[in-house]
Amino acid sequence: MKLTSSNPKKDGFYAPGEFEPHQETYMIWPERADNWRNGGKPAQTAYAQVAQAISMFEPVTMFVSAKQYKNARQVLPAPIRVMEMSNNDAWIKDYGPIYVTNKKGEVRGVDWRFNAWGGLLDGLYFPWDQDDLIAEKLCEFNRIDYYSLDDFILEGCSIHLDGEGTLFTTEEVLLSEGRNGKLSKGEIEEQLKSYCNVEKIIWLKQGFFLDETNGDIDNMLNIVRPGEIVLTWTEDTEDPQYEISKAAYEQLINETDAKGRKLTIHKMLMPEPMYITTEESQGVDPVNGMLPRFPGDRLTASYVSYYTANDGIIYPVFNDKNDQAAEALLKQLYPNRKIIGVPAREILLGGGNIHCIAQSIPKIR
Repeated sequence: MKLTSSNPKKDGFYAPGEFEPHQETYMIWPERADNWRNGGKPAQTAYAQVAQAISMFEPVTMFVSAKQYKNARQVLPAPIRVMEMSNNDAWIKDYGPIYVTNKKGEVRGVDWRFNAWGGLLDGLYFPWDQDDLIAEKLCEFNRIDYYSLDDFILEGCSIHLDGEGTLFTTEEVLLSEGRNGKLSKGEIEEQLKSYCNVEKIIWLKQGFFLDETNGDIDNMLNIVRPGEIVLTWTEDTEDPQYEISKAAYEQLINETDAKGRKLTIHKMLMPEPMYITTEESQGVDPVNGMLPRFPGDRLTASYVSYYTANDGIIYPVFNDKNDQAAEALLKQLYPNRKIIGVPAREILLGGGNIHCIAQSIPKIR
């Protein structure tokens, strides 16, 4: 049921951390040939590998368009449920509902608006109408009550939550003109505090270098547990990302979270800079309305864009010298979870990473 006269904060619901127990994970099958090269086939292989890895730890449902149903059902292992759902592209973490829970273990959804990371001003594709409906559809699908905002734009990848009152984001993304350009920073904070039920918002200035989403937080950091984070890092002082990560570290080291804790920060070395090849660029259909993919464009490659499953971590690998360093750090940080690397270049080519393509619903008691 759609709830119109209240908000999660008033009702005693809050947004939990992604590291808390999940009921299930949802994904959406990639197919659009003007974003995914070679008709989406390489990306489908990558998505299938991510889905299979997650399914080792919790149920997975893959939503697919009508024309891709038979293909996806054939490609995906039998334990992964395949269901039809209309969509514009395959970034469910961004446009699915943000879930909130209470002390009784009840779960509700929050249906924010989605406009493809900037709408007609600097959005990445058009139309986005089917993606904007998915949060509502998933809440109906799960028979859970949900709150709906008529005109507030928010993507799931633009915020990280510790489940104890702290929210991380970037000014670059949430203050961008194409999202909520008519609202002040204070007005945006009020919406986040009401609908995520947080007490403190930590604003980084920038997201990852040249991130086409305008700087989503999930390429900059991930939350291990309350008070402890991993931060994208490079030791290459000539890389533009160096100054961005350095500024973020210097800010975060002096921050406290909503509970007054100093943050423990782990620097996670990113891979060497990666760029779109001519072959990869030529495999994408040039269509008006979609951000073109040009040879030499830098890819937003970061290891912190990993997915936290119930007893596992699914992280991106790039055939890079730092793949093993990322694995070693994750094993240190998550001694009770199995660490699984999945090749993620094909996901990067579409503009995102592993964290962007999978969304969990919290455990319902």
